[in-house]
Amino acid sequence: MLTSNITITVVALGVIFAAVLLVDLEELSGRKSTPKGAADGLTANDMLAKLSSSDMDPIAADAIAMAKKRAYEQQQKELKELKEKAKRDAAARKKLEAQRERERLAKANPSAAQNRAYGKKMNALKGWDRCWPSLKTLWEHESNWNERAVNPSSGAWGIPQALPGDKMASAGPDWRTSSPTQIAWGLGYIKARYKDPCGAWAFWQSHNWY
Repeated sequence: MLTSNITITVVALGVIFAAVLLVDLEELSGRKSTPKGAADGLTANDMLAKLSSSDMDPIAADAIAMAKKRAYEQQQKELKELKEKAKRDAAARKKLEAQRERERLAKANPSAAQNRAYGKKMNALKGWDRCWPSLKTLWEHESNWNERAVNPSSGAWGIPQALPGDKMASAGPDWRTSSPTQIAWGLGYIKARYKDPCGAWAFWQSHNWY
């Protein structure tokens, strides 16, 4: 019995020593587990804080929408003129191709998957789970989820293509490069003008802008 008690005591001390050593090694190596519910350091509470500060007055949203409408119509007019001139003028045809290449490069984005992940979570926090496919497709058309996307013609900026881009400063001073800030602003704009992403995508399908 004495031998058994000694054995149990030795094993218990060994387990405790191993656990302490493991904790020390994690602290020395600087590796710590990611808090549950965080997405690259941004928690659900952080997202909610951004969302709660990005609600927009419907009148302000209407003004932004009208600016986007005018910019879209002007862009389409310019594009039509370029297409017509391209039929007669090789130089104009080359200019048209260069413009299309700039637009393609503006939408090229290696971080699109991460930005979509933020968008999906923040959209869900708004209570719009059913409209996620609409939001995903809408902003794929607008910017390919690129936080640095810029429209060469209108100057519209970022994932939601805010026009002008500095309108997003109302959601945060880091609006130029922060995808969560841009997403929060974009969802506020959509809520004020279209109620939800389902409505925004339905409008875009008829007008090619939102």
